[in-house]
Amino acid sequence: MKIFYSFLCFFILIFNSFSQSKTSELFENGVSEQLAHFRKKQISNLRYTLYFEIPNQKEEKIKAYSIVNLNLSDISQPLLFDFKEKTSNIKTVEVNGKKLSIVHENGHVVIPVSALVLGKNLVSFSFIAGNLSLNRNDDFLYTLLVPDRASTLFPCFDQPDLKATYKLNLSVPKEWSVLAGADVVEKSEKRDFTIYTFGESDKMSTYLFSFVAGKFKSATQKPGLEMTMLYRENSPEKFRVSADTIFSLHQQSLDFLEKYTNYKFPFQKLDFASIPVFQYGGMEHVGAIQYRESTLFLDNSATDSEKLNRAKLIAHETSHMWFGDLVTMKWFDDVWMKEVFANFMADKIMNPIFPKVNHNLQFFTAHYPSAFAEDRSLGTHPIKQHLANLKDAGSLYGAIIYNKAPIMMRQLEASMGKEAFQKVIEKYIQKYANDNADWNNLVELLDAETPLDMKKWSDVWVNKSGRAIFTDQIEYDAKNRIKSFEIQQQAEDKSENIWPQVFKIALVYAKEVKVLSININDKNTVVKEAIGLEKSLAIVYNYNGFGYGVFPLDGNNLNYIAGLRDEMARASSYSNLYENTLIGNVSPEKAFDCFLKGIQTEQNELVLRMATGSLNTIYWKLLTEKQQSKVQKQLEGALYERLQANLSANIKKTLFGLFSSIAYSDSAKASLYKVWNREISIPNLKLNEDDYTNMAMNLAIFEHSKADEILEKTRTSFTNPDKQKRFEFLLPSLSKDESVRNAFIESLKDDANREKESWVSVGLANVNHPLRQESAQKYIRFSLDLVDEIQRTGDIFFPKDWLDNTVGKYSSKYAFDEVQRFLKENPNFSPILKRKLFQATDLLYKAQNIKKETE
Repeated sequence: MKIFYSFLCFFILIFNSFSQSKTSELFENGVSEQLAHFRKKQISNLRYTLYFEIPNQKEEKIKAYSIVNLNLSDISQPLLFDFKEKTSNIKTVEVNGKKLSIVHENGHVVIPVSALVLGKNLVSFSFIAGNLSLNRNDDFLYTLLVPDRASTLFPCFDQPDLKATYKLNLSVPKEWSVLAGADVVEKSEKRDFTIYTFGESDKMSTYLFSFVAGKFKSATQKPGLEMTMLYRENSPEKFRVSADTIFSLHQQSLDFLEKYTNYKFPFQKLDFASIPVFQYGGMEHVGAIQYRESTLFLDNSATDSEKLNRAKLIAHETSHMWFGDLVTMKWFDDVWMKEVFANFMADKIMNPIFPKVNHNLQFFTAHYPSAFAEDRSLGTHPIKQHLANLKDAGSLYGAIIYNKAPIMMRQLEASMGKEAFQKVIEKYIQKYANDNADWNNLVELLDAETPLDMKKWSDVWVNKSGRAIFTDQIEYDAKNRIKSFEIQQQAEDKSENIWPQVFKIALVYAKEVKVLSININDKNTVVKEAIGLEKSLAIVYNYNGFGYGVFPLDGNNLNYIAGLRDEMARASSYSNLYENTLIGNVSPEKAFDCFLKGIQTEQNELVLRMATGSLNTIYWKLLTEKQQSKVQKQLEGALYERLQANLSANIKKTLFGLFSSIAYSDSAKASLYKVWNREISIPNLKLNEDDYTNMAMNLAIFEHSKADEILEKTRTSFTNPDKQKRFEFLLPSLSKDESVRNAFIESLKDDANREKESWVSVGLANVNHPLRQESAQKYIRFSLDLVDEIQRTGDIFFPKDWLDNTVGKYSSKYAFDEVQRFLKENPNFSPILKRKLFQATDLLYKAQNIKKETE
């Protein structure tokens, strides 16, 4: 009996310890996986009613009230609302008609079991709305709640698989307009304010709830579905040139998606707001998409690439209505799924809208350089990443999910066939509409339609990081014919990973090009079709731009690239040249010469943009100062000479962008000034206000003798007050006075000065420009020490942007040593942020190896 009693005590102790452990996981800061799983089982039939009183002055507090209706199936644990604000912001809590004491721990409002009942419950809060994600400006504001910021605004269950409907009420200054996820059903006035009551929204996750309010103009069109746009752009020309196209692109995207998914547009409305200071390109809020204004409104100087980028952005956000909003990931570790489909569909939507564009080329230039930039770094990660707590969800975003994932999806579609792939997507949308799904749910559907081993295929493409480095082994017989041809694949990180993929190679001869299809499924692949073919002048790997990795390249034989007739082959070859340069297979000088030759003859804007971008990076990051001084005048001269030729406006704009960024010699500076001051006009070069602003900033950084006059003239020339505020914010970063620039950097300690994140990024780039790094490098450590706070207070892309525009601008030994010192002195530095740091400093690391060899 004594033994039994001892065993019983031991069992109770263990059980209690387990229960306490489980409870502590529920109560931890943020939303843990355990809490999310428990609440998903606990809560159903969720409805929010929200009231916000927006005052005239942005410094005043926003009073708010909410009513939450929900059903509970389990009241064994307290009910936890997420509210990541000061406890003092919570004024009252009432549950099922009874007022409760406020218990607020680790960002959760705790509702005790004693106040709850099984079945229907009603919880109400009066509170002060959190400001972190309200983006308050003097005369407008907008919410941006992705991925876990809804709980900074109001008490809620901030996880993607607890979808709810929302009834919103806004009190705003009389002259303000409003936009939200449902239509306005009632409007009344009270003194100097208008009260808007919105109808009940469609079901959505908390991160998709939104509203916009402020001094906006409004336009409504019915290209099919009636849509309304709020905007602040005050250029009549930009509105005239852009408005019809903006509405039309939304309708064209909607029409394509309805047909492709075989599912009608799933929400009450498709409205949107154009916001001058918006942090991202766009955000897919249900019924109320938000965009960065400068991307939407173009004028007659816009290049084809700028028009294509606008169309892709609109198609991307519209695609999210199905992929992300209608079918939402269960947990944010699958956030990549909504992004991959939005990008993948956007690429498809572009085909009928831009029939003259080479869409394979467009896909390549849009995705490959960005994917490689992160995947080659020490900070690479798999497409699907583990997420233990939603508070870290912002760290999952980046080029891997936005750019490598569509490459993966295109490989999958190519392997299983377009019709079979589309059939799976139809089933996926039908099965999980108004619900949540994860990658495994999609894999189950894919498995039924393809002979591929989806688990094995997915394991390397989705669950593993990195890329392939390809090499070849070719033998020729006595007649110079191919005797054997084998392609080997080795993971860049030296792991055993093998990426199954399809691509093409081309054997280039004097009068023809022989193209062979390659299907890689193993470490070694024999190219049987090549046996017996004559030795070629060159072999172009990844001829069609489908392959993912670094391919063999003869660094002593690069002259053929510019002469390739296939524009996709040229782009792929330029990309491969750049990647081979970074891993040390080709010297920067040889790569520079090849790119310089290419930009003097290239006629395709997309290829030229890739070539000029690579050339710019090689010049500023990989060449030593001695090498730069040797080639600078040659580069300036070649660019300025080609600008005088009879070329399309698109080509000229791209060439001029590169010229403007490197025109710091006295002669080039003088030419740039004359263009800025409208003393000379380059034929068929179409420049707009933004171009002149960028020229002014470059001339200031290049220390033109009239820099102060240039900046003041630019400051007073703006007709758009939002653009003038931006420029005035940037002025200290452009100053010739080092102490003024220092003060600008120091001011960023205060998070209030970092509110306009896109402005801050430009200001940091100005201060840390290569020509100013000798005076700015003392702030490298400052920027690294502040990055943890940037993560806590900034939006999802800002930590990486901050690093890109501070330490990421450098290629010096001093900067490299500063990073090493920082990491050594901070052994517990966040692994998430360390990954971002390694991504941002990839070129800094690679430059050390390359410059060391040069020296």
